[in-house]
Amino acid sequence: MYSKYIKRIFDIGSSILAIIMCIPFFMIISLFVWINLGRPIIFKQLRVSKDNKIFTMYKFRTMRDIRDANGNLLPNELRQTKFGSFLRSTSIDELPELWNILKGDISFVGPRPLIPEYLPYYTEYELQRHKVRGGLIPPEVLYGDITPTWQQQFEYEIYYASHVSFLLDFKIIIASLKSVFKRNSIHYGNYNRESFFQERKSKKEKKD
Repeated sequence: MYSKYIKRIFDIGSSILAIIMCIPFFMIISLFVWINLGRPIIFKQLRVSKDNKIFTMYKFRTMRDIRDANGNLLPNELRQTKFGSFLRSTSIDELPELWNILKGDISFVGPRPLIPEYLPYYTEYELQRHKVRGGLIPPEVLYGDITPTWQQQFEYEIYYASHVSFLLDFKIIIASLKSVFKRNSIHYGNYNRESFFQERKSKKEKKD
C-alpha cells in the first residue's frame, strides 16, 4: 500500500511544496553557477530508474567545461572548482532533481540513478535495485556510509528495494540531514571513486 500509492502521493505533494519554496534560492544559485562556471547552468544526463526506464536527470552544474586539443573533457579533478565542490558537499547541486521527483522519474528516497551504460554490466542480483524508483536520497546514508564501494552501495540499495516502508524512508530522510555535515567534514565535493567500468574490469581480471 505504502510503496504503491502513498509514497508517490508524498513525492508529488512534497516536491511541489519544495519547488515553490526554493524558487528564490534557485534563482540565486543559478546566478552564482553562471558567474563561476558559465553556461549551461543545468547539467543534464540520462539515468536509469524503476524497471530500467531511462530518463533525463537535472542537476546544477558543478564543473568547468575544459577540454583537450581533441575536444575531449579533461578528468574531473582538473575541472573541479571550490564552488562546485561546495555545491556537491552540501547537495545543493541536486535540488533541480525535485522536478524529476514531481515528474515521477525518481522518488525522494531510493537507489542512486546511474547511467544507462552500466546496464549490461549488472548481475541479475544487482538489477533488483531497479524494482523501485531511483531516489534523491540514497539508502546508504542510513548506515553513515558516505563513500561506499560499488558492492556496498548495491547491497544497501537491494535491501531497500525489497523492504520499502514508511518507517524505513523516514529513517533515511532523518539520516540524510546528518550526512550533509559529514559530507562537508570529509570534503565530499572533491571525492571521486573508481569508475564502475574499472571496478567490473578489476573483478573480471581477478577471476581470470
